[in-house]
Amino acid sequence: MGLGFVLATTTMSLWGVLPLALEIALRRVDAATLVWFRFLVAAGLLGLWLAGRRALPPLHRLARGDRWLLGVATAGLAGNYIAYLTGLDRTTPANAQVLIQLGPLLLGLGGILVFRERYTRAQWTGFVAILVGLSAFFASQLAALGSDAGLYRSGVSLIGVAAATWAVYGLAQKQLLRVLSSQGIMLCIYVVCALVFWPFSTPSTLRGVSNFEAVVIGFCALNTLIAYGAFAAALAHWEASRVSAVLALTPLATLAYSAAIGRWWPGYAAPESLSLESWAGAGLVVAGSLLTALGGWRGSERPSIRGDR
Repeated sequence: MGLGFVLATTTMSLWGVLPLALEIALRRVDAATLVWFRFLVAAGLLGLWLAGRRALPPLHRLARGDRWLLGVATAGLAGNYIAYLTGLDRTTPANAQVLIQLGPLLLGLGGILVFRERYTRAQWTGFVAILVGLSAFFASQLAALGSDAGLYRSGVSLIGVAAATWAVYGLAQKQLLRVLSSQGIMLCIYVVCALVFWPFSTPSTLRGVSNFEAVVIGFCALNTLIAYGAFAAALAHWEASRVSAVLALTPLATLAYSAAIGRWWPGYAAPESLSLESWAGAGLVVAGSLLTALGGWRGSERPSIRGDR
């Protein structure tokens, strides 16, 4: 499996714990400020590293079409960040991570349109399993919420938007790897997003946080840099379908992290309370995601784009 597997697993692990950290950070910092700070730190650190290596992206050499594609990727990731964070504030980490699995699914479907990939019967079976699993999961959750169902629906809708915009970003990212390195692409996206969210942020709120909250917010920012850097590099070393298969396990990672934090640090996160129907739905979503991603894979396949520049 090699480096592509390691990179995809790193991304999955970091994304699995991220919603728990974000939920803690949102208790003191608003969504726009948190998104701005994450992009700012990622842009600064990655920019310094690339400058030191004399590997800053040569944007002046990009064709007009590639610049437009970079704009699409930037808009997609910016939309994903703010929609996911706002949606997370209205639901729970487990709910958010189950629904965000629409992202890898939409990424795979986009591969059919953009990269002319084809779904096998097994992959279409996985697609149906995801839809059935999502329906069962959220029907069960809504039935248990009662008067809070309206807020939950709005959170679910925002997470759905986050999944769609993430898929747009992922497809554009894959195309851009033809002309830019994965790190160069991410630097451009981080810089532009930091500038876009700056007018909507309130940096002064960061001054009054406790030491623990500062550590959590800092982790969220570093998570941005490491997880998306690993994801971008994974796409350069592995097929999009196999990357999506590993990312399909993210909800299970979130539930495991939630259980561990709830047991050892109960004041910061409570274990998710899911009904049997919700567990069954979540399991079906994960199984369907794996089947969709791997149903058409052949061991002889090689990545369409090799090497991280």
